[in-house]
Amino acid sequence: MLIRKAVITAAHPDQRTIPLQSLVDRDGTRKSALQIIIEEITQAGIEEICLVICPGDATAYAEAAGPHAPRLHFIEQRETRGYGHAVHCARDFTGGEPFLLLVNDHLYVSTQGKNCAEQLIEAASTMRCAVSAVQATHESKLPNYGAVGGHLVQGQQRVYLIESVIEKPTPTEAEQRLIVPGLRAGHYLCFFGMHVLPPRIMEILGTHIAEAPAGCRVQLSPALEELALKEQYCALEVQGRRYDLDEKYGVFTTQLALALAGHEREEVLAQLVGLLAQQNFGA
Repeated sequence: MLIRKAVITAAHPDQRTIPLQSLVDRDGTRKSALQIIIEEITQAGIEEICLVICPGDATAYAEAAGPHAPRLHFIEQRETRGYGHAVHCARDFTGGEPFLLLVNDHLYVSTQGKNCAEQLIEAASTMRCAVSAVQATHESKLPNYGAVGGHLVQGQQRVYLIESVIEKPTPTEAEQRLIVPGLRAGHYLCFFGMHVLPPRIMEILGTHIAEAPAGCRVQLSPALEELALKEQYCALEVQGRRYDLDEKYGVFTTQLALALAGHEREEVLAQLVGLLAQQNFGA
């Protein structure tokens, strides 16, 4: 499975400015969050990138992309009809090819040599099917994420065959439908904000949009559950962590994670120790 294209959804009215924020990357260079996302996926071999944006946002995103702006395509989501609808807006760009899908408000820190996008694309190539990145997540966080249920694929590590998908499940729903053997009690496989999806997902989303009442929001998770019924669909427990910039203290936590994973780790730790010492002395 050759993955050449990526789609980044960035049209949510409340999240449109999140990728424009500036952080210091692991190499010590100040960059926009968008540029960090782009460098993650181009390192994984992605050649073309489509951003699904609010009308009028193309200039701001092109500036935030810095030297990567020439490889970007922009598509405007002119109706606020949900995440699934935003993904479907990129159907002409994907052009019948499998593609990498990302959200605009997450950054990733790998705990191994390959970054998170590389791990996911490698898994999709090995399994020859759709694969969503997931992370074991405590049930207290279920209101923030879609989650999957299934079982470990025989002969594979951290790869699960997906049997069910629920968007933001309640703890009761999760306990009934999303238990995954081997996970710690109270933990579920929640989406990581990164998927490799086949062309069929565009067909499924198109049907959901056509059948939805006028103005109704169309989400991605129901389409993913339908995909699991029609063909093999897997989840990869990525070796890394996702950081949600839109959470309370999300930018701070993400910046700290990048700094501690970067070349200037020792300097950052020294500053943290100094700050803690000052706080304790002041107390």
